[in-house]
Amino acid sequence: MKLNTFIDHTILKPEANQAKVQQIIDEAIRYDFASVCINPTWVSFAAEALKGHVTNVCTVIGFPLGANTSEVKAFEAKNAIEKGADEIDMVINIGAAKDGNWELVESDIAAVNAVKSGHILKVIIETCLLTDEEKIQACLAAKRAGADFVKTSTGFSTGGATVADVKLMRETVGAEMGVKASGGIHNAAEAEAMIAAGATRLGVSASIAIMEGAEISNDGY
Repeated sequence: MKLNTFIDHTILKPEANQAKVQQIIDEAIRYDFASVCINPTWVSFAAEALKGHVTNVCTVIGFPLGANTSEVKAFEAKNAIEKGADEIDMVINIGAAKDGNWELVESDIAAVNAVKSGHILKVIIETCLLTDEEKIQACLAAKRAGADFVKTSTGFSTGGATVADVKLMRETVGAEMGVKASGGIHNAAEAEAMIAAGATRLGVSASIAIMEGAEISNDGY
């Protein structure tokens, strides 16, 4: 297992400037991370900087609240793809999920899926705000809508990824979809635990510490 291939090297803080985004890109190139995950304003910059490299450009849509309209989310996703995004991480309509309006949750995801043009769509369900039954229903809505991944968290709410949530999400979507654990993963041991639970992608800002820890503990990474 090559841990670097699981990592979306992430910088989503609003105060992140060009120098910080460039640092993230340079680190991603050094380690051949799966992607850099950045805010939409940096997509063109990252796409240009990552030309010729294996690392994808990932951006966030309807972030972090998920409360934009479906039309806005779809436009935002299409615009990001046109500017060079390879992967789209969208936030579900969390209020609709809390209302049990799964038809709206699904149609919201489907609106973004309709414009992804073969690119990867990950659906952030914000597990810390949902009951286990709501997590299951949100994952099933994402699966029905055609998403490629379900993702635990934005990292901007009341909690991040847990092993229990990753296991539940994997059991719900089966083997054919990706599961991304995001938020609160600080070291190699935590990263490995998420992968063991069923995660196929990790959204982390502590990527370098994770890789350094992995290199110390296991030469196979």
